[in-house]
Amino acid sequence: MLKAKILFVGPCESGKTVLANFLTESSDIPSHLKEIEMWYSCFVQQQFLQDTQCLLIAHHKPGSGSGKGALSLSPPLNKLKLVHSNLENDPEEIRMEFIKYLKSIINSVSESRDREEMSIIT
Repeated sequence: MLKAKILFVGPCESGKTVLANFLTESSDIPSHLKEIEMWYSCFVQQQFLQDTQCLLIAHHKPGSGSGKGALSLSPPLNKLKLVHSNLENDPEEIRMEFIKYLKSIINSVSESRDREEMSIIT
């Protein structure tokens, strides 16, 4: 079998990836999902993080619509908190979701620290 590397060049956002995916009969979403699964495996599972410590943001480029349709995630990604982001339609929604996420992490760390201090005392 003949192997070849093809180089797509052009400015940012000019459609290089879309064209490459089309020509290879790939799609951007399955490749993104595989990459997310790899990141989850490397950083969440291997570090023994809890799913509640994770926030999955599905960002949609301006002009692409809200994108709040069903996104089929495979396990274990389907257990993560999923937020759809579109800075064109509702920029403050993602800010509020991120603040809620940070507050939950701070609460979790604080509760963990309190439990650890109590175990030392008793």
